[in-house]
Amino acid sequence: MSDENLVTKAEAGNPEAQESDDAGLVERVMARKTRRSFLVGGLAAIAGAGAWEWLDSRRPDDGVMWPLRLTLRANEQLWRDYSSPRRLARTFDPADIEAPRPNGNVGLENEPDPDWSLAVDGITDADGPLTLGMSEIQKLPKAEMITELKCIEGWSRVLQWGGVRFQDFAATYAAQNTDPNSYVGLETPEQDYYVGLDMASAMHPQTLLCWEMNGAPLTAKHGAPLRLVVPLKYGIKNLKRIGRIVFSATRPADYWSERGYDYYAGF
Repeated sequence: MSDENLVTKAEAGNPEAQESDDAGLVERVMARKTRRSFLVGGLAAIAGAGAWEWLDSRRPDDGVMWPLRLTLRANEQLWRDYSSPRRLARTFDPADIEAPRPNGNVGLENEPDPDWSLAVDGITDADGPLTLGMSEIQKLPKAEMITELKCIEGWSRVLQWGGVRFQDFAATYAAQNTDPNSYVGLETPEQDYYVGLDMASAMHPQTLLCWEMNGAPLTAKHGAPLRLVVPLKYGIKNLKRIGRIVFSATRPADYWSERGYDYYAGF
């Protein structure tokens, strides 16, 4: 007979006895559940500790235990399959524009060089390796958009960007280097911070090389004089203060990928 049926007929007519029996029933049920919870929790803790010990002992692959790296690569392939020039980040109205917020200062410790120029690795002109000043970059067709910059820390800002589409920049200066299966690497002037992009991401119509934010020239802490904006990727890919661009047949180095993050970093 179950605990719920332990009440005798005599006790049924006695409110005090009924109350005492109810209290005892509750205590017995709670005791059973508590013992079961401790058992399940203990087994889960043992299994979790064993799984972590196994994972922590796996050989590293590009700075991350290989099972985690496999997960990151699977995530990248899903995003690359899902990506398309027709898949656009949401755009906003001017009334939605917010005040900017800095998101990292690696490579920005010093003020921008007044004689800044952009080196395009592997491209030559009549004078040798291609270097461009801001005046040359700003001659290209200007594009503007209002999109959301999402930081991997969990915050976001709606910002207005002004610059040139990377696809227009590449068509002007590196048309022969844009094979769909190739990559683009970008670095700060001192190579302290660097990102890599698959060519499809670089050539996305919303990927810009920007010199303006919220209608004004970029400030030093936001990447002056020129930065990358990729609205479909987290802020860790939106490199500030570009000093060098390289078109590459192989995957370029990526600062945060080397520290365990997803190389693609899309959302």
